[in-house]
Amino acid sequence: MVTTFETALKESQMAENTITAYLYAVNDFYGKYKSLSKKNLLLYKTYLIEHFKPKTVNLRIQALNKFLEHIGKPKLRLKSVKVQQRTYLENVISQADYLFLKEQLRKEENPMWYFVVRFLAATGARVSELIQIKVEHVKIGYFDLYTKGGKVRRLFIPLQLREETIKWLTNEQKTSGYLFLNRLGERITTRGIAQKLKLFAERYGLNSKVVYPHSFRHRYAKNFLEAFNDISLLADLMGHESIETTRIYLRRTASEQQAIVDKIITW
Repeated sequence: MVTTFETALKESQMAENTITAYLYAVNDFYGKYKSLSKKNLLLYKTYLIEHFKPKTVNLRIQALNKFLEHIGKPKLRLKSVKVQQRTYLENVISQADYLFLKEQLRKEENPMWYFVVRFLAATGARVSELIQIKVEHVKIGYFDLYTKGGKVRRLFIPLQLREETIKWLTNEQKTSGYLFLNRLGERITTRGIAQKLKLFAERYGLNSKVVYPHSFRHRYAKNFLEAFNDISLLADLMGHESIETTRIYLRRTASEQQAIVDKIITW
């Protein structure tokens, strides 16, 4: 059953990281319980709540629910747990650190990593979307992404980034195919990007907690709203189904809140 589940997930073009997380959840459940029943599922949910944060609990529940649908037992689905909404953004790379990292990567022997970070921060792409970008998309200035509901989200590649990338591609004599490749000439993986970013954080003395792929998507959103305060447009550009998801970017990061408090409260 787990093998056919894995096949189904891959056929649905789900992100590599998500597939790994879903399979881990199902295997973890079966590692603790011999049979699939409502009682065991609830016991597993209790175990998750006692040992993990709500976000992780819900990811595991989401995985199991997907598995239950796959095997034709949707009635056994579990309810997610309530996640307390934070009043601040957490672990987002600052503009200063982003600019610093960008400049350091520009000096690297392999300029590809400079462009990886630039594309993440200047397009708002999810890392699973980033690895799908091709040279052909750079040339036309956008990449159309097709969502589950058949909707199309256009990922725009800004003019400045486009021109800079084309110069790099010309030097590399690269005219087609995936933009970001590994040493073997194969399309880079999401895990490979995350691991490399951690290494760069350590090399340049940055906080590794804020140097990860999705952090640059957060930076994109924060910078966009500061430059052009249109939250509806940002929601469309980021592919958010609900504008409520986008509203988090109207809030300040924890470090920004701290700086304001330190500055204004002197009584």
